[in-house]
Amino acid sequence: MMPLLSSEQRAFQDAARQFAESELEPFASEWDEKSIFPIETLKKAAAMGFAGIYVREESGGCGLSRLDAVLIFEALASACVSTSAYISIHNMASWMIDTYGTMGQRARFLPSLMMMEHLASYCLTEPSSGSDAASLKTRAVRDGDFYVLNGSKAFISGGGVSDIYIVMVRTGEEGPKGISTLIVEKGTPGLSFGKKEKKMGWNSQPTTTVTFEDCRVPVANRLGNEGDGFKIAMSGLDGGRLNIAACSLGAATTCLNLSKNYMHERQQFGKPLSDFQALQFKVADMATDLYAARLMLYDAAQKLDQKDSNATLYSAMAKRFVTDAGFRICNEALQLHGGYGYISEYKIERFVRDVRVHQILEGTNEIMRLIISRKTLGA
Repeated sequence: MMPLLSSEQRAFQDAARQFAESELEPFASEWDEKSIFPIETLKKAAAMGFAGIYVREESGGCGLSRLDAVLIFEALASACVSTSAYISIHNMASWMIDTYGTMGQRARFLPSLMMMEHLASYCLTEPSSGSDAASLKTRAVRDGDFYVLNGSKAFISGGGVSDIYIVMVRTGEEGPKGISTLIVEKGTPGLSFGKKEKKMGWNSQPTTTVTFEDCRVPVANRLGNEGDGFKIAMSGLDGGRLNIAACSLGAATTCLNLSKNYMHERQQFGKPLSDFQALQFKVADMATDLYAARLMLYDAAQKLDQKDSNATLYSAMAKRFVTDAGFRICNEALQLHGGYGYISEYKIERFVRDVRVHQILEGTNEIMRLIISRKTLGA
């Protein structure tokens, strides 16, 4: 469906697909059912280079493009959306250290992150600030060579398990210009975690609140300058939105393929479901939406690679369109399977549950529409 991919890109895609088939697919249902965070599997993914896909080679990463990353996450998510999405978050956090960190910070944190000996989380959302991220309340007050943090973050993937937390905090005035970014290490006094949330999906990764109570973090752990935090957070989200869209795309591809096979096998009224025109049209729409979503996502990734001045616009468009289409395709696949689609044995219900949150996180799709309208109208 994308003949313009290079032979090298197809090799990345094939390697990720083979890893997904051997290391994710056989265990994904159990991880979901028992809420298992597959840390040893994550280390195997890191050995394949999937922990630092677009971290620079001199920092221990693979130095690949955003399009390469999209191809990899699409392939991984075809087997397990939840685990693939966590790997995406880890990549985003690692990239932020590589991009905005000092030489000393990169040398200190990245080697263990590239092997997933240490895991990373991204902490922006708060109990009272979701879509309105610039209104965050977690405050860091300078005290000599330390910042003293007080506040909390909500819905943090990897919370309580991750070793490194990239945390957006308020060091200055209200609004985006008063936000800075700190690297907070697990085990820091004053850092604690809430209960493990029970979720509709994404059950192979833990989600908790992260709380700071007079948590002292060295000034040496600040990424960039004071006041750069909101810019750093948003730059990370451009790529994160594409990665999450890629996870939706991988899920939708699997669900469509399962539906095609099922329609040829399942018979009603003396003939296979594939002979009913109404269902044929449904599959036609699913396939068309999938193709359009893939084209839009790959194009947006290339725009980000090219540092296009409108890359944020294209990333928002792709995130909105692809995650909506991905959920719709998975949900239609469930409908085509009837009652069988609703039971866990057929795994489609897991894909439906996992991709639903993609329309919410990394900026809700309503916020994506806000970004798109402002950029389009020049507001």
